[in-house]
Amino acid sequence: MKKSSLAFLAGAIVVVGGGVWTMTHHGGEPAGGSKLNGNGPQGPTTVSVIAPERQDVPVVLEANGTVTPISTVDLHPQTTSTIAKVHIKEGQFVKSGELMFTLDDRTERANIDKAQAQVERDRAALADYERQYKRSMDLLAQKFIAQGAVDTLKSQVDSARAVLQADIAAVRGANVDASYTAIRAPMTGRVGAINVYPGSLVQMTTLLTSVTQLDPITVAFTLPETSLAGLMAAQREGAVPVQVTLDNSTLAVNGKLSFIDNTVDPVAGVIRVKAQFDNRDTALWPGQYVNTKLISHVLKDATVIPQNAIISNTRGTFIYAVDKDQSAKVVNIKRLYAFGENAAVSGLSGDEQVIVDGKQNLRPGGKVRVASASADKPADGKVDGSKQKG
Repeated sequence: MKKSSLAFLAGAIVVVGGGVWTMTHHGGEPAGGSKLNGNGPQGPTTVSVIAPERQDVPVVLEANGTVTPISTVDLHPQTTSTIAKVHIKEGQFVKSGELMFTLDDRTERANIDKAQAQVERDRAALADYERQYKRSMDLLAQKFIAQGAVDTLKSQVDSARAVLQADIAAVRGANVDASYTAIRAPMTGRVGAINVYPGSLVQMTTLLTSVTQLDPITVAFTLPETSLAGLMAAQREGAVPVQVTLDNSTLAVNGKLSFIDNTVDPVAGVIRVKAQFDNRDTALWPGQYVNTKLISHVLKDATVIPQNAIISNTRGTFIYAVDKDQSAKVVNIKRLYAFGENAAVSGLSGDEQVIVDGKQNLRPGGKVRVASASADKPADGKVDGSKQKG
């Protein structure tokens, strides 16, 4: 037992001694294998660079929208009656003023005849009073009657004239009531479901049908409040074009921005807008979901670099550029707008050599070696505008 313990102790002393010797003789080498082919320290990192480009960048806003009609009218009768005739069909397109329903109008026509008869009666009474007044004026000139009798006849003429005017107004009122028996289209549009038939008893609360305007039509959608200033500026300069596409379709419909809400939603941080479109071919239908796209404004002479050159982390957003001593330096930037593979940024003067490939191995101040231009990259190191996606 003692021999085994002594053997174990001797082996441990040998292992510890070997470790001390290794640390003493190899402690100057960097960890991680920092030799280059075992012959010396690591060389500079090979990188590819590109020069920022100056160009006008249109800021494109995209959002999901809903097709909404400019107006939809529910038709109700303005009197209690029965349906005499339905002149339209469900889903029919009607023009403004086109006859849609006729109600039983016998009572209204009788009221018109009664009011007209009263007008004729009172017109005859007025004519009689006017003749009496005229004769009284002749008799007064000959001093056969007193002035008081003439004044009495004059007041009777005025009263009869007022009664006649009231009866004429009653005729107009009766005609208005009769007009309620003919229900016409309030605008050009498409008829919805019809809820009544000839003989149906209808009241003011009865929904007959609805008419929806389809041409022109609007699309409602929301945009971030950060786009409000650009939208307002663009609208002051002229019409703002808007394009919508239907889901699972390449059909695009062009229109223009027609409405910007007067308040921003403080909860969602968005603003409601609408665009108006010609819809003669009814490509857009109320309630549809569509994809909208518009150009809110243009970034004039913006600095454009590839998006894969941008680094974002907890320290912020920055890029690596080649310094004068061929080392990597950090340049803080702000991403203004991203489009396709590129982005418009601020914080660059425009003459930097922006590192694109190889940046993952860099540290600030690390030495770099710029690779020569390859066949698929422009020799001048600029952004290839033909490959940009808007």
